[in-house]
Amino acid sequence: MARVTTQFTGIIMYRQDYRERDLLIKMLTDKIGPAMFFVKNAKKRGFRMTADILPFSHGTYIGSLDDNGLSFINTASDVTQYKNVASDINKNAYVTYILALVDSAFKDGKSIGAWFNQVAAALDLIDKGRDEQVVTNIIETQLLVAFGVAPLWDQCAVCGRNDIPLDFSEKYGGMLCQNHWYLDDHRMYLDRKTVYYLQQFARINLQKLNSIRINGQTKQRLQLVLDTIYDNQVGLNLKSKRFIKQMHKWEQNIGKFSLGD
Repeated sequence: MARVTTQFTGIIMYRQDYRERDLLIKMLTDKIGPAMFFVKNAKKRGFRMTADILPFSHGTYIGSLDDNGLSFINTASDVTQYKNVASDINKNAYVTYILALVDSAFKDGKSIGAWFNQVAAALDLIDKGRDEQVVTNIIETQLLVAFGVAPLWDQCAVCGRNDIPLDFSEKYGGMLCQNHWYLDDHRMYLDRKTVYYLQQFARINLQKLNSIRINGQTKQRLQLVLDTIYDNQVGLNLKSKRFIKQMHKWEQNIGKFSLGD
């Protein structure tokens, strides 16, 4: 579409320096999905929208949207920052990863429909203290469809049965029932609880989620499944994901050091 001035809702994904006083800001919008905005004089002292373009901010903006080039922001209102996300390294890492996933899954300048509200709900839940890994796993599971990888979680990929135990098979791109486990010696050997949560994750509306608690062992299994799919089938190697893995290693090493003391 041609560039038009309109009101839209946006989430600041990241920003980068551009020239001496200007910024380029990547924003997830409800109108044209991910889009890059040019903000003139944004680094100048006294710039009136300084607080409105901080990373992890969510609000209403008026500006010129361009689905095939740089967009522009004129004014902003009702902008709030996910302050806990901005100040907590764990929350920050997971939200950065979620936004990077969305940026990879969708083309700039194209509406992402209901995904905008789902992502906004994910950030809100993490900011409010819900388990950041679980919320991120839900987004990861659902985004597989956008990446063109849509495992069949609820029934056997061979016969369609769902009344007997299921296990995930990379070879078959979905679940195999117990009667067909022999077809894949490298299936993931998942327990029923992990399978159940994967099935739930695929359809949860985060806007209606109040709380969810999963034990540590099950969380590890869930992450293993999703990491395997993203590594081998989606083929993403995001810097933000590598940082999360490194962060977990630091936490484990700190724990070992503390126990050693």
